[in-house]
Amino acid sequence: MTERNPPWLRDELLLALELYLRYRIRLPHKGSDVIAAFSNELQRLAGATTGRRTSFRNTNGVYMKLANFRAIDPYYTDQGKRGLSRGGRLEVEIWSEFAEKRSELALVTTAIRANLPVTDADFEEPSQLTEAVEGRLLTRMHVRRERDARLVTAKKAEVLKMAGSLACEACAFDFAKAYGQHGEGFIEVHHLRPLHTLLPNTTTRLEDLALLCANCHRMMHAKSPWLTMQQLKDLVINSSGRQTSSGTPI
Repeated sequence: MTERNPPWLRDELLLALELYLRYRIRLPHKGSDVIAAFSNELQRLAGATTGRRTSFRNTNGVYMKLANFRAIDPYYTDQGKRGLSRGGRLEVEIWSEFAEKRSELALVTTAIRANLPVTDADFEEPSQLTEAVEGRLLTRMHVRRERDARLVTAKKAEVLKMAGSLACEACAFDFAKAYGQHGEGFIEVHHLRPLHTLLPNTTTRLEDLALLCANCHRMMHAKSPWLTMQQLKDLVINSSGRQTSSGTPI
């Protein structure tokens, strides 16, 4: 039995949408250099495992995916025209999020391409972390930066020197105050910069990082789109009883 190719990733669909919008009026034909180049790009994005299948994201599959976008494009549907209607929910989501934000889409796809090639490890999903709207690869790059041990140590040292304690920047929870010596030095680090800025040659500065307790950090990434720091702080302030994650009033 022939093994079916896996569902399209958000990363792939973001790249496909960008290509579709570029050729919205007249799609390249299946045998064109444009479609062949995009097929090769998706195979590079896929990593080692899926990329070994000769059928994976071949030119026919790529062309059909572009035609799926045509089926939800008002430019065509309002004229009574039809594309291929067997697309999925994710195509509709991505269209809604980015079809009218082409400059933002271009920044995201540029960042994805800048981080190619990738390996299977790049697509390991951190546990209990919702994938960002920018896709799985840039989500992974975000996590790598905020878990960089050197940066985490430097950020904690800077805050200790300036404030004398390590408190959550959203809810003010302090592990050392709550748990004594057992909680000293414990807090998580969140990377603040937008995911589309995570290019290989960019340096993460200490001001790009924020200290968050485990609860607030989990809430930051709980749903897509991820919260901004201001949105998180607003939720804490407006939460029932105006309490911190330790249960004490703010």
